[in-house]
Amino acid sequence: MREPELHRVVHTMGTVFSCTVRAEETPGLRRALDAAESTLHHVDEVFSPFRPDSAVNRVRQGRPVPEEWQPELSEVLALCADAHRRTGGRFAAWHSGVFDPSGLVKGWAVERAARLLRAAGAEHVCLNGGGDVQLYGGPWRVGITHPLRPGSCAAVVESPGGPLGIATSGPGERGRHIVDPHTGAPPTDGLASLTVTGPSLTEADMLATAAYCMGAEARGWLGTLPGVAAFGVMPDGRTWTTGKG
Repeated sequence: MREPELHRVVHTMGTVFSCTVRAEETPGLRRALDAAESTLHHVDEVFSPFRPDSAVNRVRQGRPVPEEWQPELSEVLALCADAHRRTGGRFAAWHSGVFDPSGLVKGWAVERAARLLRAAGAEHVCLNGGGDVQLYGGPWRVGITHPLRPGSCAAVVESPGGPLGIATSGPGERGRHIVDPHTGAPPTDGLASLTVTGPSLTEADMLATAAYCMGAEARGWLGTLPGVAAFGVMPDGRTWTTGKG
């Protein structure tokens, strides 16, 4: 008999978030789904670079940030500073004098929302935010979209039991929007797509962004990181993997 599932779809941050919880519906889980949805909308309100009164634009313009937003802003700033240090500057929330933590915030938001469901007792959770996925429990099978063959999968990630975060970076959906902070331009030897997996989606999202900026150096660098696996698709369609996927 198939296990019951709860589903929720949320449109925010310019993309679609979908949540699947394998469990019987209870008032507590329904409230947790509502809280997870509210969290995603709230993160968009605070961190969207497109909202004139977001914390991101207030920081850019030197305007005060509402007190109730400051703990979250401080947390994201600390994560970005640590990511900048660990990646040798390949992850940079500040570039050309502009503050933009987008390379980390979506993964952080998805993981945060998924934890609310775990705290409510959900053992099996899949929360997908525009292709970046946080899993708990399992088993789960997640397809990685092929960047050169629309409508097909380049690979499938299988998770017998979480936690597992899956993040993909590349120009497929938004064009060449990822800039190497060292050069101020997209990597000249950039991959068609790069997927990174690890226990935390916040971490995987940051690593995928930073490693994509490294171009041909990404494979070697990711291969040195414990607990991390990666799957790269090159512009000519060849693929490579590192770590244990």
